[in-house]
Amino acid sequence: MDMITEATQVARHEAARGALGRASASARGAAHAGEYLTFRLGAEEYGIDILRVQEIRSYEQPTRIANAPAFIKGVVNLRGVIVPIVDLRLKLGCATAEYNSFTVVIVLNVRGRVVGAVVDSVSDVMELTTDHVKPAPEMNASVDVNFITGIGSVGDRMLILMDIEQLMSSADMGLMDSVATAA
Repeated sequence: MDMITEATQVARHEAARGALGRASASARGAAHAGEYLTFRLGAEEYGIDILRVQEIRSYEQPTRIANAPAFIKGVVNLRGVIVPIVDLRLKLGCATAEYNSFTVVIVLNVRGRVVGAVVDSVSDVMELTTDHVKPAPEMNASVDVNFITGIGSVGDRMLILMDIEQLMSSADMGLMDSVATAA
């Protein structure tokens, strides 16, 4: 039980640690300069705030949860903490979700909760300055891009910068309760 309490406290501490910078970026709907973990989903490259990342693990088959949406693959036991696993490839509508030796799970701290995100591969950690970050494109209401905070452009690379907290706490994910999302 101490491991669960300790893991929860670490997750809450990490969530609070970066809250100020993320809150101001979320308020203006734009990504901010900083370090991003880059990863691939299909042919696209994405970036998430490195402060959200707890660890990166190889993919292991989770225990399936009955009646869960297809993008929620199930749960795993991570050192005594039961962690829901979300396949971002399925959630974001990638054409295929093939599990191979490059497939990894990014373990995240989202609003005081530990959540795993399955991605095709992890690239690197990249520091972006304000010159590298452009605003997210405007889309019509039928396309949900609330979790896209901007586009990072460095040389030939273009990164879709995501607010992973916004994505993971959306209502259709069912991972966060109303008390946690109000925080």
